[in-house]
Amino acid sequence: MALTAISARCGPPHACPYLPGRVARLAWVDPAWAAVPGVYGALVAQGFRRSGGDVYRPHCEACAACIPVRLPVAAFAPDRSQRRTWRRNADLTVAETEAEFRDEHYRLYLRYQRSRHADGGMAGMSPDEYLGFLSCDWQDTVFVEFRRQGRLLAVSVADRVHAGLSAVYTFFDPDEHQRGLGTHAVLYLVERCRALDLAWCYLGYWIEGSRKMDYKRRFRPLEGRVGGSWVPLAEATGRGAFAEASHS
Repeated sequence: MALTAISARCGPPHACPYLPGRVARLAWVDPAWAAVPGVYGALVAQGFRRSGGDVYRPHCEACAACIPVRLPVAAFAPDRSQRRTWRRNADLTVAETEAEFRDEHYRLYLRYQRSRHADGGMAGMSPDEYLGFLSCDWQDTVFVEFRRQGRLLAVSVADRVHAGLSAVYTFFDPDEHQRGLGTHAVLYLVERCRALDLAWCYLGYWIEGSRKMDYKRRFRPLEGRVGGSWVPLAEATGRGAFAEASHS
């Protein structure tokens, strides 16, 4: 679906949550469009993301640092560190569940936020806000549980879209940071893509110089979307990520 067929609006400027001192702005898709079957998958392939039922992508006037990234799963081979992470977590059991509220998930989410992002607005979400952030009624979303001997260690949330899986959010037990559960969750999604014969694992946005997003760079060959095309991330770095976009 052509991007020009999608109605979007620009939100107000706000402080960038990733690069200090910069001003950010988002372009939001008309909710009526986003809920049409198949549209969200086409938008993900054009660099959009969602927060709850709101579909957006950065549309900053003086910055193009946010680059949508995806991993072509057929070409991916884990590096030595990623192979160690996979072996380290071989004792975990995995279950995929529906996108429903579970108090056990919510309590783990709050622990994670208070440990990693205590100064952010997400640390105090109510149960309704939490579920509203991770899921929406028109999208096929899965909550992946990682457990050791029955104890919940991590939850990875992903959207099933055309030809791929799109990672939404992952949270884990902060006392288990040595396991590399964030990396392990991505490795699991890659394996699920392969099992389901899906070509792409979408990993949201990557920003050069952002420590929060640096782990994504280690999944190779990572692709970034610039100028309306997906190219190797090395080519995408420093180029205008959203040159093809025009919003009203």
